[in-house]
Amino acid sequence: MELLNDMALFVEVVKAKGFRSAADVLDMPSSTLSRRISALEKAIGLRLLHRTTRKIELTEAGRIYFERCKRIVGDARLAHEQLGTMLAEPVGVLRASFPVDFAVTYLAPLIAEFAGRYPGLSFDFDLTPRRVDLVSEPFDVAIRAGEPEVSQLIARQLASFRTYLYASPGYIKRAGEPRAPADLNHHECLGIQRGGAWTLHRGEDTTTIPVGSRFTLNSVGMARRLAALDMGIVLMAEAIVADDLATGQLRRLMPEWQGTPVPVYAMTETRLLPAKTQRFIEFLRERFE
Repeated sequence: MELLNDMALFVEVVKAKGFRSAADVLDMPSSTLSRRISALEKAIGLRLLHRTTRKIELTEAGRIYFERCKRIVGDARLAHEQLGTMLAEPVGVLRASFPVDFAVTYLAPLIAEFAGRYPGLSFDFDLTPRRVDLVSEPFDVAIRAGEPEVSQLIARQLASFRTYLYASPGYIKRAGEPRAPADLNHHECLGIQRGGAWTLHRGEDTTTIPVGSRFTLNSVGMARRLAALDMGIVLMAEAIVADDLATGQLRRLMPEWQGTPVPVYAMTETRLLPAKTQRFIEFLRERFE
């Protein structure tokens, strides 16, 4: 980078036909400018300028070097301008990875709103339960629920969703309504992993209850659907079951208790983000508040 800067200074000196004129354009002392060009000559091992008290002249090597510097500096400035445009305006294709159930249930209307705001953007979404590799795969961002794994990726927290207990009226009628955490031992609890446990909080009280079910699931959407079909109790974020609550297919249980909040993160490979990715992350953060 320092060499490129010195090349740009050399181009300005030649264009201005002198150190003093170039120094006025660059707003720097002419003595400093002269030292920088001398250092450049020393670094490349070529004498570029004949200096006199009144003017400068290019050496033969200087003329060749000047033409090359003009192209290099011009290309660098163009690349900088293009990068600045890319960072300022959302353009291109936004490639993102989402958890399947969270995307379908919660993100879809937000994505539709975002797409309407930026009609020049195209979208390439991958809905998968796996954690994609942002280093080796061509994704701009991955939205993940739960605490991020220790890695070199950049994690930006978007939200933290509170979780509550829900069941259908039909299930409650058949199995009874739990009144305390210990009652869950006698219920079908639709967790996402076999032999799990639910941690519940009430003010400063915390308790962890082993839970089980006839169903072993790896899908939040499937657990929610089974709960609505009278098959058991779920512990989920209200945003995920909002539609079922509105239609009466699910109702909240033990309202004084809540589960451990689930954080949602935007994961990126780098902090330097193009506008399309930056705007998307900012948009989601605003909507999640």
